[in-house]
Amino acid sequence: MKKNNLSELTDEELVVKKKKLKKTKTINAFLIGFLASIIVIAVVSSIYGKNYSILIPLLFPIYFIYRIVGNSNKNKELEALLKKRGI
Repeated sequence: MKKNNLSELTDEELVVKKKKLKKTKTINAFLIGFLASIIVIAVVSSIYGKNYSILIPLLFPIYFIYRIVGNSNKNKELEALLKKRGI
């Protein structure tokens, strides 16, 4: 039986979720850095290479960064519950 409410989870289940959250944060930070570097490379190459088709290389990384940040905001409830319980 899957529990949807975080407050109903036991401390052991919250510890597992905390480990998964830490791993997810690390992966998200790496992806955001990687996508930001793609944006920087696209801007620099468009400035020095006189390439005016910069729109597509910028839109995809910006969209994915937006999605990653939006998904990470959903974890604030879990972090608040962990802090409340002192885990």
